Amino acid sequence: MARTQIQLTEEQVKALKKIALSRHLSIAEIIRQAVDTVIRANTMVDIEERRKRAIDIVGRFSSGKCDISRTHDTYLAEAFGK
Repeated sequence: MARTQIQLTEEQVKALKKIALSRHLSIAEIIRQAVDTVIRANTMVDIEERRKRAIDIVGRFSSGKCDISRTHDTYLAEAFGK
């Protein structure tokens, strides 16, 4: 493992201590888990995998509406409350 130094606010330290205590883990382990979560969330999926995922989902869902291609902007605005 590589040793590093970070600065946290007092509130962050208090929250981390509380979480670590409740999970019976060290603060360092809580931070490592958080870093792993951020890394997984930000791992870029290559273009071929994205294309495959997009193609695989085609036709899997049905809205029951037959005019989506013409009025998709209206439906989108309704969905987002605009």
